[in-house]
Amino acid sequence: MRVGGPAGRVLVANTSGELVRLAGELWDEGDDWLLLGGGSNTVVRDEGFPGSVLLVRTAGVERISDPSLPDGTVRLRVQAGEDWDQLVADCVDRGWSGLEALSGIPGRAGAAPIQNIGAYGAELADVLHSITFLDRGTEEVLRVSAGELELDYRSSSIKTGREGVVVSIDLLLQEQLDSEQPLSAPIAYGQLADELGVTIGDRVTLKELRRAVLRLRASKGMVLDSDDYDTWSAGSFFTNPVVSEHFARSLPASAPRYPVAGEEPEPAVTPLEELEMGAPLRVPSPAPPRRVKLSAAWLIENAGIARGFRIPGSGAGISSKHTLAITNRGNASAADVAQLARYVTQRVQSEFGVILAPEPNLYGLDL
Repeated sequence: MRVGGPAGRVLVANTSGELVRLAGELWDEGDDWLLLGGGSNTVVRDEGFPGSVLLVRTAGVERISDPSLPDGTVRLRVQAGEDWDQLVADCVDRGWSGLEALSGIPGRAGAAPIQNIGAYGAELADVLHSITFLDRGTEEVLRVSAGELELDYRSSSIKTGREGVVVSIDLLLQEQLDSEQPLSAPIAYGQLADELGVTIGDRVTLKELRRAVLRLRASKGMVLDSDDYDTWSAGSFFTNPVVSEHFARSLPASAPRYPVAGEEPEPAVTPLEELEMGAPLRVPSPAPPRRVKLSAAWLIENAGIARGFRIPGSGAGISSKHTLAITNRGNASAADVAQLARYVTQRVQSEFGVILAPEPNLYGLDL
């Protein structure tokens, strides 16, 4: 976003060993410090970050031999400092499918599992096998499975309290050895299918899908261009809120709603073997309330905030391409960004009773 002040001290980890060592030393010092990958999803106050900032610049992509996997499955171990989009481009070039819909997302690989990055019907959870994780509590380097990370919409156990450092990530991709034009995973997003002139569930070549995703992202200002202020952003500034189906009914009929998969209640069936052993009959548990995902962009626009909106005198503005993006119009401060984010949040809450949550990591800024 090109806003925010300096760090008190900057350290750089170029190898996984340095990453583990420096993180341990910073923990031992006991002061607040910040782990930073690409910084694209971070907004820091104008006064800067007074403590130490550890930049993750580790590199390396290794194919891991895993006899337990079916034929055609590729297991990759990617160091946390690898550029995400370059990784996607390399996998597409090699004919390995699974990441192509995540093209154009900025940042480093180590950040991907923290908020379970996703776009156009795909998310990291679809392909993540495990991570190598430096655990804050034990200061041990652990192998943590994707299942243990509690991956959810833009969330994980790391984002919600599991403290530590992602050292590397393991991905499971698909290899099509019998094809000169390897195909993508089935398309799961309507806008992407429309862009390609196909239907949901169809497949196209990996390179064709990557080009389509990059076109769509660029049309929304989500591919950085130094000459285009619409791209001076942290991407989508707000997550799509997830609410109860009951609450969603109170919104206008035109408000988009997307079902969210929830936990199924345990079956109220007691096996005969358990009854014979004296187990009580199971009582049916109430079904959990159904949840739906709303469109933050729709809520913002229908709260009266249009594309290109700016608070008079502010250097920050809503993108002219995409209402979810708060952008630096050339001379914004971090305070300008926070002011506009608060204004958007207040308008949406007043109009619809929904409190939008910011997607970027904010340091020293209150919304």
